Amino acid sequence: MLVLSRKTDECIVINQDIRIRIVSIRGDRVRVGIEAPREVTVHREEVLQSIHTESLKSDEFRTEEIVGTAANRV
Repeated sequence: MLVLSRKTDECIVINQDIRIRIVSIRGDRVRVGIEAPREVTVHREEVLQSIHTESLKSDEFRTEEIVGTAANRV
């Protein structure tokens, strides 16, 4: 992991097309602005985990539905 120190209005550049700018710092809160191409998906970690969890639940439901349908055919 790369750890950097930044001040307000300073940026970090990733791959020449993603910019992470420190917008403000207040106490233990840091506001971050992200500029990225439209095709790059950006999520907060907890949102990504929620999406992943919901996807797993959906996959389990579909599997149960398929197994139940196959059992009815026998």
